[in-house]
Amino acid sequence: MSTARTKPANSVLGPDSVMDVATETLVAEPRFRLRDYAVLLKPRVMSLVVFTGLVGLLLAPAPIAPLTGLIAIACIALGAGASGAINMWYDRDIDREMLRTMNRPLPAGRLSPRAALWFGSALAASSVAVMALMVSEVAAGLLAVTIAYYVFLYTMWLKRRTPYNIVIGGAAGAFPPMIGWAAATNDVGLGAVVLFAIIFLWTPPHSWALALFRRSDYDRARVPMLPVVAGDRETRRQILVYTAILIPATFLPLAVGLSGVVYAGIVAVLGVGLAVHAVKVWRDPEGSEAARAMFFYTILYLFLLFVALLLDRAVLALLA
Repeated sequence: MSTARTKPANSVLGPDSVMDVATETLVAEPRFRLRDYAVLLKPRVMSLVVFTGLVGLLLAPAPIAPLTGLIAIACIALGAGASGAINMWYDRDIDREMLRTMNRPLPAGRLSPRAALWFGSALAASSVAVMALMVSEVAAGLLAVTIAYYVFLYTMWLKRRTPYNIVIGGAAGAFPPMIGWAAATNDVGLGAVVLFAIIFLWTPPHSWALALFRRSDYDRARVPMLPVVAGDRETRRQILVYTAILIPATFLPLAVGLSGVVYAGIVAVLGVGLAVHAVKVWRDPEGSEAARAMFFYTILYLFLLFVALLLDRAVLALLA
């Protein structure tokens, strides 16, 4: 990839500033530009966010016009992408240090930090504005809170200061079902709160499993994830504890009338699988394979749990 560089003005710059100046002047080849902007949106994370938001919208006790629902989901997607882009802008210094992130557009020099910040900010503002004007003011408010929570509370404050960053910051990823619910009802019901709670409790074991087998990355970047600060044993114990809390919590949709026996049967099987993975992680003090396996299982687990909610609703509709 060809690049062009300009010499910075005479000033005293630290290492990060020098890197930023250099990155600002890199000119990416056009064929990479669109793909790199897409990477800024964190599409893998976005896909799960959009899906859980869609489930919240479909489970809400109020009908929504198809076009309005489509706009709401698009706004949730853009808001999630905006959060990802601004996160990559702020974290570009630590992304340079981590093997799994060093080839992202900013640390690799294919996009400038300024472009990423403007891109993310524009998406954030437009997603909230469109949601407010065309869908629901309550949903727009929740979307704005979600973006601000992820950017300011998690990315800029918690992530580099506490090993419990994802426990508190994980709430940002739990908001989408509430946003979808509010898009349909212009309110937040008990069912939406239950969906929020499930994702909130799911986030720690999911993220700590990743941190266990990627510990060297976080150590190198000086990010205080739990394995780096408290050690692997405490992390494995916390995964076990949160899994033991999460599994009963997944039955809350039955308690509030959001689902029935179809969901109960599926989530029971999924819960057994999750418990097995958590126990394997607890018994694997040296290797990282059990943690890796649990990380990927937790993604499938949450996806299938929300599929089960939709399937249960569809079966009830057919029987009605």
